[in-house]
Amino acid sequence: MRILLIGKNGQVGWELQRTLPDLGELIALGRAELDLTDLDEISAAVRDIKPGLIVNAAAYTAVDRAEEEPELAMTVNGVAPGVMAEEAGRIGAVLVHYSTDYVFDGTKGAPYLEDDSPNPINVYGQTKLAGERAIQETKAPHIIFRTSWVYGLRGKNFLRKILRLAREKEELGIVDDQVGTPNWCRTVAAATVAILKKDFAFIRMKGGLGGIYNLSSSGSTTWFGFARAILDGDPLKEEHICRRVEPIKTCQYPTPARRPLYSVLDNSKIQRTFGVRLGPWEEELQEVFRTAQEAEESG
Repeated sequence: MRILLIGKNGQVGWELQRTLPDLGELIALGRAELDLTDLDEISAAVRDIKPGLIVNAAAYTAVDRAEEEPELAMTVNGVAPGVMAEEAGRIGAVLVHYSTDYVFDGTKGAPYLEDDSPNPINVYGQTKLAGERAIQETKAPHIIFRTSWVYGLRGKNFLRKILRLAREKEELGIVDDQVGTPNWCRTVAAATVAILKKDFAFIRMKGGLGGIYNLSSSGSTTWFGFARAILDGDPLKEEHICRRVEPIKTCQYPTPARRPLYSVLDNSKIQRTFGVRLGPWEEELQEVFRTAQEAEESG
């Protein structure tokens, strides 16, 4: 099977380059090879490559900047995925797409299920929801994975930010009233391929196992709790100059985009349907540090 990966240089996309070749011939495109603001270019790429599987790991992810660039964010997150789905439906390909916990407003107070009503409170969430709906309106067999708080050892993310700040500042104030679940990008990629290996034929069939699934590790924490776990787990913590981490309220750290105060995703559907279980986020973070340490020791 020929596979088209869009967004190869993002956090999840980078990891998918390692795992997708298990399924077939991989053609991976980044921003330099495919401009998602050029809808004709998207159509041409799909028609030229003729993949059996399209995995869209690309997105406009600058949550705060999206408030100033809503049209650009909507083109990349809302319109482009619909074009991919239309082209996938035309050639009988499956589309895999990633969405976000930010499609919810955070007022439920309990883990969100896939069929809970979305109500995004920022432009980023609105554009990602538009992308979900654009895909659903086509005839393409698809699966949409909602995930949250994605991080890894490369790119811009909370883990790398905290590790940097711990070496630059003696005191940190971290938001402690937003609750969610951290997800290692490698786990997201591995779970994606495990599901496709097992049930690709069913997903390909219209009315099969496609649809929306929460792809998230288990458990929850706040940004403050996540930061504390990062600082405590860092094998190079002797390099830290940070001596104090204080919990603060969202109102003490104003941002252009509002964030949901509670955006934990219930992952039971993905376990029931595909038999794929994602473990506790704390264990994933420990594995990240083990991986980093092994890589450093091996040179």
